[in-house]
Amino acid sequence: MTSAEFTKQAYAALKTDRRIDPHFRATTLELDTEGTVTLEGEVGTVGQKRLVLERIAALPGVSGIVDRLRVKPAEAMSDAGILDHIRKALLQEPAFQSIRIAEERDHTVHVLNDLPEGADGEIVISVSDGVVTLNGELPSLTSKRIAGVLAWWVPGSCDVINGISVEPEEEDAPIRIEEAVHLALELDPFVNASQVRVGVRGRAVRLTGLVGSQAERTAAEADAWYVFGVDEVINEIEVQD
Repeated sequence: MTSAEFTKQAYAALKTDRRIDPHFRATTLELDTEGTVTLEGEVGTVGQKRLVLERIAALPGVSGIVDRLRVKPAEAMSDAGILDHIRKALLQEPAFQSIRIAEERDHTVHVLNDLPEGADGEIVISVSDGVVTLNGELPSLTSKRIAGVLAWWVPGSCDVINGISVEPEEEDAPIRIEEAVHLALELDPFVNASQVRVGVRGRAVRLTGLVGSQAERTAAEADAWYVFGVDEVINEIEVQD
């Protein structure tokens, strides 16, 4: 199909999902002869980013996506400012007290705590144009996912590439996603996690419960979307009158 035909088909698919901003327009949306789509632009939330990628990936003839879709940051921040926030979040997180934390600047890795190489794991942070990249090695999928959530919580982050490996390798399952979502909600000071119930089927998360405000409901949904591996969030949380 021609480029114009693919673009028309892509936007028609996006319009079928009411959760995607109907005014969204990519700055680049191209399908090459190998079936790879290059997608570039800005969306309002992580949820919308995941939904756009899912709808585009499901189109006939698409074999892969070069993802350059970014989330509009809640606050304008420099790369150094983003790095500083993530550095503090990881160093202060009790779950990472035995994890070596390092950052990559100017192609050089700088260790931030006194733990030796090969402690219980390592996280290496780098930031470029608002995009956070996490590399290293951690002992569980849950710890990998929480590192990603902490990176997404930084107001200036517009994307998080979570390349952390898990050793020993751990088979993923809905219960592991559920565990990470529960933990993300518990760590979020703006959410009363005891009021939110989490169910996971496949990679779809369903949230139910009763919270005190619309802002808390929105924050809980965002936390679920921030968890690595989540493809859909169904938010059925009610707001107390």
